[in-house]
Amino acid sequence: MRHLVPAALSLALALFATAAQGFEIETVTEFPGAGNGPALRVISTADTDLFTPIILAFQRDNPDVTVSYTTVSSGQLMQAIAREGAVYDVAISSAMDLQTKLANDGFTRARRSAATALVPPWGKWRDHVFAFTQEPAAVVISPAAFAGLDIPRTREQIIAVLRAHPDRFRGRIGTYDVRASGLGYLFATQDSRNSETFWRLAEVMGGLGARLYCCSSDMIEDVASGRIALAYNVLGSYAAARRDLAGRIEIIEPQDFTTVMLRSALIPANAPDPELAGRFVDHLLRLSWGKADPAAYPFPPIDAQPGGDNPALRPIRLGPGLLVYLDDLKRRRFLRAWEAAMVQN
Repeated sequence: MRHLVPAALSLALALFATAAQGFEIETVTEFPGAGNGPALRVISTADTDLFTPIILAFQRDNPDVTVSYTTVSSGQLMQAIAREGAVYDVAISSAMDLQTKLANDGFTRARRSAATALVPPWGKWRDHVFAFTQEPAAVVISPAAFAGLDIPRTREQIIAVLRAHPDRFRGRIGTYDVRASGLGYLFATQDSRNSETFWRLAEVMGGLGARLYCCSSDMIEDVASGRIALAYNVLGSYAAARRDLAGRIEIIEPQDFTTVMLRSALIPANAPDPELAGRFVDHLLRLSWGKADPAAYPFPPIDAQPGGDNPALRPIRLGPGLLVYLDDLKRRRFLRAWEAAMVQN
């Protein structure tokens, strides 16, 4: 579910755009500029309402620029850029591996500036992919659903409570459908590299009839409504942004290890206005790494030395290592194992 901010002008263009192109669009929102200035086309996996303050801050410095903001899933973003040659100035995604693959396969262009120089080497790749957030993969629970139980803080504790109370949690566990969600696939493969506990947890969730989702937003809504009791590998930044749900959800960063994703931006090779695109990427990097305007930055503060104070944090690094599980054979093997554990029909 995508939540649109009333201040933004939401356009009913999704059906038209989907008919014109093969990839599936969720929303198209236009932020009009003043006069007849240039237009910046952004394709992104980030919810519109979360990204609105960033866009409005950019327009304060560039009042003539109209921003057209298209939201898609990470897999659809990959299809749009790599397979269909869709024309956008900036592509933003939470799926670090797919962003890296776009750059590796020649679908991006380089950007070098004073702003890109702010990013440490581990936060960018070949001057083509630039991280501008650090966001944990969290567990979101319904406190009401856990009434009378100890709140689990590790994966082992989640396994224990689910096994001890199967009737309470049957059909009330949610996680990504990694076959469709690029971010879900990234989180799952990283979990499997960090600990064998992931596979035992997957089997337990699958045995309880876990519900499979495309998006963090939908999982958070269902936890808050009571439809599910626990959502695994939800974007913590999305849950934290839902202040309206305070009291109905609790956000847990697992103490055994917490995977930290870097949301990233790139400029497609066919961007119609690469100079304007570069200005927008620079804007993102100044907000994040330069801390230019904290009020316009809706994500957790970025840390140039992630995990230094918390050994449980496991930041995912940008680089060719992310391409391992995108190999067709490895992907098929992983998905077979995941389906065997999670989809127990």
